Amino acid sequence: MIHAILHDTKDTVAVVVLEGLEAGQKLNCWNMETDEIIEVEAKQAIPIGHKVALTKMSLGDTVFKYGTDIGKVVQAIEPGEHAHVHNIKTKRW
Repeated sequence: MIHAILHDTKDTVAVVVLEGLEAGQKLNCWNMETDEIIEVEAKQAIPIGHKVALTKMSLGDTVFKYGTDIGKVVQAIEPGEHAHVHNIKTKRW
């Protein structure tokens, strides 16, 4: 079963595609570019359509989704954590 999808090998987050994802759940994240599965354990409940971190990211790191820079880390993020507006901000302003 696929729980999250990433589009590009350099993505640092994947999009959750399963309703009701809970903390402690093992996730299969499908890399669409390579057709490989990356496994990560959810550290928190993450809503469908939201991002899960695939790698450890430190303050100021760039976050990649769809192979594109979507912002910078403003609070450290561990693999399996919910990646959203509380720990990622745009670089536009």
